[in-house]
Amino acid sequence: MKNSAYIFVFLIVLSLTSCSDSKSPNYQFMPSMYESAAYEAYSEGELFVNNQSAKLPVEGTIPRGHSVYEYEDSLEGLTDARENLKNPLPVTEENLAAGKELYGYFCAVCHGDKGDGKGILAQREKFLGIPSYADPGRVITEGSIYHVQMYGLNAMGSYTAQTTPEERWQITMHVQNLKAELEGNPKLATISETENASAESTSESEQIED
Repeated sequence: MKNSAYIFVFLIVLSLTSCSDSKSPNYQFMPSMYESAAYEAYSEGELFVNNQSAKLPVEGTIPRGHSVYEYEDSLEGLTDARENLKNPLPVTEENLAAGKELYGYFCAVCHGDKGDGKGILAQREKFLGIPSYADPGRVITEGSIYHVQMYGLNAMGSYTAQTTPEERWQITMHVQNLKAELEGNPKLATISETENASAESTSESEQIED
């Protein structure tokens, strides 16, 4: 008898589910979970004094995952960053590889794969006069590279909306390597290379002392 009841219930459930229209909306058993009471973008918020639902962050607060950038968007700020701002990331194979990949996404289209200012947009004359990283008289440091990504410069806009601070520093490493390659200078030495060189130097010193 129990088996017959189970089979009967199963057939009823099967008939109800098999005949439903997948394109029609489902029943709402808890409407509050479907119909949000949140404000629409830029709509009026009657609970607030200025009737604005889109509120500014509290003064002095920093959003989660963000950090304070101390250099201002000005020529003085660029000069200060060029002289004082240093890359906090270690020079590793992983960071260099990430910087190369990110450069290909965001920078190569204008600056070129080699950093010579001959990207596809320059070749198609969409942007003219894009300089090479190795142009005479250009003082490019890790600080200035990062600062320009933060605020933009001349025709180049800011890339803070597209990249994180870590990604901007990784791109900075790759730009430094491109500049060094164009100028015929050594590229950035990774931590492993530096450690090997230090170990070899120590070994040579010990041999001389012996």
